[in-house]
Amino acid sequence: MSANVRKTLLHVETTLVEGGRAAPRPLVLIAAAAVLRNPWAGRGFVDDLKPEIHATAPELGALLTDMILKQAGSGEVVEGYGKSAVVGLDGEIEHASALIHTLRFGNHYRQAVGAKSYLSFCNTRGGANAPVMIPLMDKNDEGRRSHYLTIHFAIPDAPAANEIVVALGASIGGRPHHRIGDRYQDLKDLGHDVANPAAV
Repeated sequence: MSANVRKTLLHVETTLVEGGRAAPRPLVLIAAAAVLRNPWAGRGFVDDLKPEIHATAPELGALLTDMILKQAGSGEVVEGYGKSAVVGLDGEIEHASALIHTLRFGNHYRQAVGAKSYLSFCNTRGGANAPVMIPLMDKNDEGRRSHYLTIHFAIPDAPAANEIVVALGASIGGRPHHRIGDRYQDLKDLGHDVANPAAV
């Protein structure tokens, strides 16, 4: 594998009770992560990141998508989705961004779950046990606030200084007992057009 993956991790969280009440439907959050050597580590400032993006991102997208689908059972049941990368302390934020902000990575997941929305994201730098945070949104409706969620976990020995953690996240369901409405009602109340939400 040209991605030089050291290990993978599958994180699954199921919420049965929220706010002291049983969830009408359990919320399942799934994260698939890969710990890999930073392909730009030890090379100083690299002007052209494209060769390593093309060599690494497609493999990561396929690997992590497959892990999510195996746990979820199918792409159809995935409702919320997102992505994240954490680069080790010897790397640049640009290195984390490079591997997830390319269609060569995200399109594997987007197509597998039949999504229309863009993949919400987080890219940070940190040491071993740094928080991996994956913001989620509804895969087909960016204004559906019930699916604004964040998966949060850590890997005790990653990322090392010369590594990157790359992750995909999924939700089956939205927040239990969600009751803040969606952005469309806000736009209506403010007199803004849905097609021009900032009213500019």
